[in-house]
Amino acid sequence: MGVTSQGTRERLLAAAQVELIEGQGHLEMQAVARRAQVSVGLAYHHFGSKAGLIAAVVEGFYEHLDEAAFGGAKLPASNWADREKARIGAYVAFHYEHPFAPLVIGPLSRAPEVLDVETAFTSRQLAAGARMLEAAQRDRIVPGNLDPHLTIALMIGGIRQALIGALTADRRPDPARLTGDIWAFMAAALRLPAKSPPVKPKATRRSRF
Repeated sequence: MGVTSQGTRERLLAAAQVELIEGQGHLEMQAVARRAQVSVGLAYHHFGSKAGLIAAVVEGFYEHLDEAAFGGAKLPASNWADREKARIGAYVAFHYEHPFAPLVIGPLSRAPEVLDVETAFTSRQLAAGARMLEAAQRDRIVPGNLDPHLTIALMIGGIRQALIGALTADRRPDPARLTGDIWAFMAAALRLPAKSPPVKPKATRRSRF
């Protein structure tokens, strides 16, 4: 794909995202083309149909989410638990900051045109999450008697529902508090040990001299 063609595609995707947000999940190809300042024929050339364009916008959203919180994420942390909590923080922050997120996890998640994209992303999340838990079990961080596939499915479902509630609330909860609440749920599900209290320095006797 040439540079000019790629630029046209990106303009159409950006225009479609704005149209979807303004239309609460609905768009017309003519409106997208007009916003992107291209012919409607070019829009059909790149995406085939309105359904194909919507699916491409949602797929782009998930690609950026993956970069922020999963495969491409750089999460500085001193240990496994801190890294995974940081991942939850990045996941929450991405959804809070992205104007398209309420639609993706809400109405559009049930739209037939994005079902394949949703299914593929969820499958990748489940597979990667199960591998992450299996590695943690090998390192004896997570108990070995937990089923990693069932556990990660329950956690991903719970996190998604928490985000739906947060993003659709009249007043969104503080993202740091939401991250903490989600991590507390996950830590309990994974039966992680509570952090030991900091060791207080021993009192020293005052010198007589």
